[in-house]
Amino acid sequence: MNIAIIKYNAGNIYSVVNAIKRLGIEPLLTDHPEEIIKADRVLLPGQGQAKTAMACLREKGLDKVITQLRQPVLGICIGQQLLCRHSEEGDTDCLGIFDAEVKRFLPTDKCDKVPAMGWNNITELSSPLFAGMEKEDSNYVYFVHSYYVPLSDYTIAKADYITSYSAALHKDNFYATQFHPEKSGKVGELILKNFLTL
Repeated sequence: MNIAIIKYNAGNIYSVVNAIKRLGIEPLLTDHPEEIIKADRVLLPGQGQAKTAMACLREKGLDKVITQLRQPVLGICIGQQLLCRHSEEGDTDCLGIFDAEVKRFLPTDKCDKVPAMGWNNITELSSPLFAGMEKEDSNYVYFVHSYYVPLSDYTIAKADYITSYSAALHKDNFYATQFHPEKSGKVGELILKNFLTL
């Protein structure tokens, strides 16, 4: 299987490369449009700032490439946010796959820390991406984020921190997770395996 991981100016990409390697597949880390278009699966991972990430994608012409992909695509962390219409972070217009606005967490008391960082349970799972994850109280995954996507018709997993929000999204061939499956132990490994067999 030919797996392309989109290379741009976001952090944490190499941990996704290593996670795919652990599944026995050598992924291609690339910013070449033709290699991305020909891949069987495409991942858009990363940590970073929405405005600079989108500027990099546009500079490389990858914004147009991503929106035209027809194979399964998985956005991770800022990858999920970039697949939305707009982000409050830097007042940034994003790729527009999901008609959703990315919002900043607003603490409601002194115990609320932003960024939200650490393990959190995901619930209300409704996608083949989560096959084999039946126990609602044991699906802990790893998050690091200051911005979130509100619940919507695209939501396929929910998490709660300060507010309820979309832990994962799906529309057509596009999937996305706010959390990091590559840092989420056996649960995350199962999600990546499921993505490769969609």
